[in-house]
Amino acid sequence: MNMIEENAMDCLLGQYIDEHCTGEQLRPVEGLVPGRIESDVSSDEESEDDDCYSLFGAEIEDVRRHVLPQSLAWKFHGLTLWVELEEFDNDITTTIHSMAASHNIEVIPKSHMTAIYGMTHLSVDGALSKMKQLHRLFPKGWPKFDRPVGIVTDLAVAGRPGQVCSIAWAELTLSSNEDHEEALDKLYELFYGEEDSIPNRHRPWKPHNSIAYDNPEKNVLSLGETFKFISKRPTLLTKERRVEALSLWDTNGTMSEW
Repeated sequence: MNMIEENAMDCLLGQYIDEHCTGEQLRPVEGLVPGRIESDVSSDEESEDDDCYSLFGAEIEDVRRHVLPQSLAWKFHGLTLWVELEEFDNDITTTIHSMAASHNIEVIPKSHMTAIYGMTHLSVDGALSKMKQLHRLFPKGWPKFDRPVGIVTDLAVAGRPGQVCSIAWAELTLSSNEDHEEALDKLYELFYGEEDSIPNRHRPWKPHNSIAYDNPEKNVLSLGETFKFISKRPTLLTKERRVEALSLWDTNGTMSEW
């Protein structure tokens, strides 16, 4: 599995990519530096009862759902940097699992916002070496995010302006400010600084935390139903959030292969 392994230590949470690991077992790679750097963040105590996810499908009645479980078909590529937000009573993760169970779609493996997608110019070791420098770039952590500014469901088609994959999704939309733009520029400079040129990125950054993915064909996600799920947990719309971690993922292949 092109996945990341976690190893908690003080204010660092080490996540390692094993490019040779396959199947369902996760295992650390000996000798690699932390691939996930976590800031010193405290939030409301999170629920540790994973069994509660089995109850989510019954929360909201008459939800449009696939008859058979659906896996996301799109094949992604490269190494990707995610921004992971703090949670309040596990509110984002709970909603992700609830949406997946109710709509019969594949669950997003980790709540995140994408900072840089699809890096193919770096090896895993090269990217992890750069991850080690994040604490130097952000000694005070990543800038805090204001409360979300919207809820969106939409379709993307690869090749259209600004769209790099073909999926349907539901999201919490956040806003970017000058501090976020400066922070993202630092990331691009760090991870592309040795290249002939730093690739252009879309400005301003449009940060969003996806809570559900589906295939564009016969998509069952809708704005109304997404709003109902989000309204079950008011903290999703009322809380400012600090960044808990920046994490490196190998996103080659379908989401089930990450």
